[in-house]
Amino acid sequence: MGKNTSRSGTRRVIQDLLKRHGPRDAAALADDLGISAMAVRQHLYALRDEGLVAFVEEPRPIGRPAKLWRLTQAADALFPDGHADLIVELIESTKTAFGPDGMDRLVDARADQQIENYQQRIGAAKTLRSRLQRLAKIRSDEGYMADLEKDGDGYLLTENHCPICTAAASCTGICAAELRVFQTVLGDDVTVERTDHILAGARRCAYKVAKA
Repeated sequence: MGKNTSRSGTRRVIQDLLKRHGPRDAAALADDLGISAMAVRQHLYALRDEGLVAFVEEPRPIGRPAKLWRLTQAADALFPDGHADLIVELIESTKTAFGPDGMDRLVDARADQQIENYQQRIGAAKTLRSRLQRLAKIRSDEGYMADLEKDGDGYLLTENHCPICTAAASCTGICAAELRVFQTVLGDDVTVERTDHILAGARRCAYKVAKA
């Protein structure tokens, strides 16, 4: 993969990996890319010069501290924003025209549409894992960079990007409604708990899903 990837293409993949997995060192990124750690460091320093990544040093039991690279806030512009400015303007206009109750009705109507759409796409998936796999695919298609992993007796659904983060910050009811959407489409036989929240300062949104 790495040998045939352009420099700009490799840097974009590095950005995606940091967005999806959080802070990582050059060696871990090199393993994912199939290129040398030295080549990865060259890309990382170039991205740092552009203000898109930064690092912190993490002590290691032996040897020098490791540099853990992460995306900066400036890198957010590289990922889908869901036409944030327009959406925020519409939210504020709705609040002005119809008041808080009108905004709540709009959020509920959007959630109902999501539920209908998601249920159609999830279809007749029977197991919790298969339902979650299809939900993760839907959310990734919408720009959330969703991943699914086993977590004890249940699963952890993570969303490494929020394409509507600016809008959600202007209307916190959107995030609350998404919990209702997940709960409804996954079924009454499961529990859904948000364990990480981008708006609360976390790197990602994460949801613990288990059998009730």
